[in-house]
Amino acid sequence: MTIESVPHLFDPERTRRLVLKIGSALLVSPDGHAKKGWLASLVGEINEARSRGQEVIVVSSGAVALGAASLGLAKGGRGSLADKQAAAAVGQIELSSLWATLLDAYGLKAAQMLLTLDDLEDRRRYLNASATFGRLLKAGAVPIVNENDSVATAGLRFGDNDRLAARVALAGNADAVVLLSDIDGLYDRNPSHPEAEVQELIDGVTAEVHAMASSESSSGVGTGGMTSKLKAAEIAERAGIAMAILNGTHDRPIARALARDLGTIFLPQRQDAGRKMWIGGRQRMEGMLTVDEGCVRALGRGNSLLAAGITQIEGEFKRGVPVGVRSPEGTQVAQGLVEYSSSELDRLKGHRTEEHELLLGYPPRSAVIHRDHLVLL
Repeated sequence: MTIESVPHLFDPERTRRLVLKIGSALLVSPDGHAKKGWLASLVGEINEARSRGQEVIVVSSGAVALGAASLGLAKGGRGSLADKQAAAAVGQIELSSLWATLLDAYGLKAAQMLLTLDDLEDRRRYLNASATFGRLLKAGAVPIVNENDSVATAGLRFGDNDRLAARVALAGNADAVVLLSDIDGLYDRNPSHPEAEVQELIDGVTAEVHAMASSESSSGVGTGGMTSKLKAAEIAERAGIAMAILNGTHDRPIARALARDLGTIFLPQRQDAGRKMWIGGRQRMEGMLTVDEGCVRALGRGNSLLAAGITQIEGEFKRGVPVGVRSPEGTQVAQGLVEYSSSELDRLKGHRTEEHELLLGYPPRSAVIHRDHLVLL
């Protein structure tokens, strides 16, 4: 069954497992205090979803904002990395306690999971996280996930909880991701424009869809905007996972969205699974390969990446790490696990396979990136 409308998101026949992401602006007021009444109404809806037979994973922002208010830090705790990490350390305790207390009122157990980018970029740790999600849900708990901002640093962060939610959906084997936001969905232009309209269904995130987005977070509290949500949608759509943006600013936001059938649904585009799903979700590349147009066309037909099509190599990397693949125009078109180091590829680029043994001094591998380890973007 496909997920093509808001009611489908909360139908256990179509959506057995759901990731629900909540932004800072929804959960924390401008003065840094938790919106307990709003959150209590949402927890009631999570309980209703559980009663319908759905499993729910929550990705909850808010720790930095709560901790900054508690510590009296300027700029919402974002004035420096040290401030942000300190705010996260304090705020996460308050946030976890809040979730645990509200879920306990319905007899539900909260389970805290703090993740860093490395936890989902490293294959073994990704599988460990996946197993933990599965065991917690089987035991009847509600995982409450956040980025571990008390230790995460620039370059080693998801950057926003929208993409974290999509990556959690991959690791948690979810059917859909719901991003609760402060607007009704993706508009075809700036929402302040009098003729702006919500797009109900997006069948693949294209350049035209990206052009509709703003990278700004309207609240000034969170780190994401519509651009980060579209990046999350791209991660989800490659893995066969539907994603939705719904307005979360009202009490019982799920019931409101259901009543109005209002929001934006992003349809899955394919069904990458297992190792390919993990490769396609990765954010950090160790290097970048620029290829010619003939190579781009060959990749589009499902072929492996060969050295003859490589025109430029960026970065220093070892065999087995993830690298990106760019078109001649500079657009990243794929990413995968490379079979050669950067120094080896410097010798091989532009050369046909039959020349490789002479260039290397040993028998070559079948491809630079084998199609089984390559994901088109």
